[in-house]
Amino acid sequence: MKIITVGPEGDYTTITEAVEAAEYECETEVRIAAGVYREKLFIEKKNISLIGSGRGRTVIEWGDGALDEMPDGTRRGTFRTQTVFLGGEKCTVRDLTIRNTAGDGDIRGQALAVYSDASEVHMDHVEMSSHQDTLFMAPLPKEERQSRGFFGPRMLSDRKPTRQFFNNCIIRGDVDFIFGGADAVFEGCEIIVYDRGKDINGYVTAPCECPGGTGFVFRNCVIRGENMDMKGTVFLGRPWRPTARASFENCRYDDSIHPKRFSGWKSIDELEPEVVFEERDPLDLGGNPLNL
Repeated sequence: MKIITVGPEGDYTTITEAVEAAEYECETEVRIAAGVYREKLFIEKKNISLIGSGRGRTVIEWGDGALDEMPDGTRRGTFRTQTVFLGGEKCTVRDLTIRNTAGDGDIRGQALAVYSDASEVHMDHVEMSSHQDTLFMAPLPKEERQSRGFFGPRMLSDRKPTRQFFNNCIIRGDVDFIFGGADAVFEGCEIIVYDRGKDINGYVTAPCECPGGTGFVFRNCVIRGENMDMKGTVFLGRPWRPTARASFENCRYDDSIHPKRFSGWKSIDELEPEVVFEERDPLDLGGNPLNL
């Protein structure tokens, strides 16, 4: 395994340089010193790890939004906004923060912190934050609903399954901010929904097709609003496509979560018949402050 260091006294001063220096076939660990790295990363290797110095200490950030106007007059679109793109075969990310700083989705549109497309992804003690569409886990749905809706690095690619695991991560956002077609497990994560000051502040998940797959599985997670004034304004999920699947096992909620838990795509009460949304042994926090 090759080890590359990033920082003022490292092999490189930017993560981009370190990733470019890593050979595709060679297993590589990129160790990143504390600091804020304002970079837009595209990573596609056979087996690469990004290891930071701790959440909030090593920070990767960028600020592209879907509504940004491009030089040709078109909009950027969701799938070119990511701060970090993870492709290739296996990616491991640990002990760092990834942000999209675009801000309010009503103003800047969707804004990915992470576009996770590698065949196998492992994240441990990672914090991801944006507003709308924080974490996308490939594959994309088979068909887009609007022209150029999938414009970006994988719009013409075959849809391949991915397996993704998130352990003790913090994920912040508001609308559909954990979404995509992966088989993904979230273990012991903290999911925080921003207060938009609306009747519906957010949808935690928006899974899409997963024929024969497990979809999203949340185990032993805490899911809560960012403050105490969000009662009943957050849904655990809505289906991005009619065969969506997500389950929540032994998770804890505050009272920001809507009593119905799940919504249809077009309206709260129009849940498509093939959608599978499940809860097992939910624990209600009753709106009490969390000391996490």
